[in-house]
Amino acid sequence: MRSLTELEDRLSQPRAGLIEDLRAVPGDILVLGAGGKLGPSLVRLALRALKTASDGRKVIAVSRFGDAALAESLGDAGATIVPADIADNASLSALPDAPNVIFLVGSKFGSTGRGAQTWFTNAYLPGRVAERFRDSRIVALSTGNVYPFTPVGSGGPTEDTPVAPVGEYAMSCLGRERVFQHFAETNGTKTALIRLNYAVEMRYGVLVDIARHVLAGEPVDVTMGAANVVWQGYANEAILRSLKQAASPAFVLNVAGPETLSVRQVALQMGVRLGIEPKVTGAEAPTALLSNGGKCHRLFGYPETTLGELIEMTVDWVAAGLPLLGKPTGFQKRDGKF
Repeated sequence: MRSLTELEDRLSQPRAGLIEDLRAVPGDILVLGAGGKLGPSLVRLALRALKTASDGRKVIAVSRFGDAALAESLGDAGATIVPADIADNASLSALPDAPNVIFLVGSKFGSTGRGAQTWFTNAYLPGRVAERFRDSRIVALSTGNVYPFTPVGSGGPTEDTPVAPVGEYAMSCLGRERVFQHFAETNGTKTALIRLNYAVEMRYGVLVDIARHVLAGEPVDVTMGAANVVWQGYANEAILRSLKQAASPAFVLNVAGPETLSVRQVALQMGVRLGIEPKVTGAEAPTALLSNGGKCHRLFGYPETTLGELIEMTVDWVAAGLPLLGKPTGFQKRDGKF
């Protein structure tokens, strides 16, 4: 891929299973947080899936939309654009009703030192959204950070593994889950919680973080020696298909790639492709932040974009100087401070 147009096209290609599952959940789809990292490509994916299904339903994209060009491009793609700050009571109340709600709102980067705001966004606001859309299906994005570190060779935590978040950001994300679970049980709201770990595309993600260090000749810290990554197009598909899985009590799903990648080996592979000898620092810890995506793969199939393809596409994109989002994941951190 050599352009944003090609990237967005690949990210938003719907598979047959998504089209069929969306047929099973009639009504418009309201995407809260449509202007964030995942939102734009998820909105485009939903639009293309509904168009392929010859479905006249709307995809309603809600965000503050500080980037007017983004709002215009999503509108041109067919989305109904609703600029709104859902932290404002009047704005939240004024949103259109929709049978299907995707909640992508969250606070991570810069959360250290901003604990109160982080908890407001990640744990308090979800309750207000759950009350506002109590009669809808809700799919809410969560994170694999709610799990404890586990042995690298263990395959990672499943949805049944007891949670043990490290750091205030991860604790606030568990708070988000608990609040949505509360309203799923008390109001009977059909809900799905998506523990994502980690979505990647060419502009950001774990692979971009490693590639940038290798290309710049900067040391790659391998203390957090392993990670899971998954193509963002697949992650968006799993989020949308989980509308069909939403239930009361809430349905919980890990969305992660099938492999446990070695940070050191990825750096070495990238170095070969770039013709650079990577610099590596640290020694691999016996544990890492991992997630077992087996349940997701059984439900929705394996990602079609393989880890090898992701590594090659990321290296080529970064080496070509193509646009990046400039938001490091912080996947190397073991103290939970972002």
